[in-house]
Amino acid sequence: MNHPAHLIESLQSRAGTFAPVLDHDLNGPDVALLDFSASNPALLHSNLRDTAEFEQVVAHMLREKNATVGVGGYFENRVIYRRSNHFSGPEESRNIHLGVDIWAPAHIPIYTPVAGRMHSFQDNNNFGDYGPTLILEHELNGLVFYTLYGHLSRASLAGKFIGQEFAAGEQIATMGPYPENGDWPPHVHFQVMTDMLGKTGDFPGVCAPSEVAYYQNICLNPNLLLNSVHLQ
Repeated sequence: MNHPAHLIESLQSRAGTFAPVLDHDLNGPDVALLDFSASNPALLHSNLRDTAEFEQVVAHMLREKNATVGVGGYFENRVIYRRSNHFSGPEESRNIHLGVDIWAPAHIPIYTPVAGRMHSFQDNNNFGDYGPTLILEHELNGLVFYTLYGHLSRASLAGKFIGQEFAAGEQIATMGPYPENGDWPPHVHFQVMTDMLGKTGDFPGVCAPSEVAYYQNICLNPNLLLNSVHLQ
């Protein structure tokens, strides 16, 4: 596994040079940080298992901030995973988010911010899971890292193959609608990992509280690539 500090330093040295993940400017005034923790009362009084109702909750959160795109979630302790048994466990449930979510309309293009090759892909087709997922492998200054894109359209998997090369800024997918995106309001889960831990087509995007220290060494802050002023 790469030493996280070395990779962070390499990514920071390239800050501002990475291609955008969406056509939308994530530094724009119509982008807002969204809160999906227990401190948001709108989440506690809604039936989040009903994806259509959940989508209206997200739309209301955006309207309150005069925004059209929402971002956030890196290591956020979230209540929204209670909607799915996919995140429950025998001893403790998973509720700590390991990537950044970008909440935006379905079907819009998604791009890779840095050149890479297809590591793996699959449709993680469970309620509350990623749905169609792409994982790219990248190299920067001799250091290998991976980016994961979850909640895509099923069409995003068509024609893909392992080892497929992508240039920085090349379209790799489109934002998925529900229910094919894992049954979520439309958004892309964007995650950066230093090690795939032997996994293909999937990687934990949410961990249990007892696993935070372990995953902090593997899942880097996606804002190293996104460079959004709205993110920490």
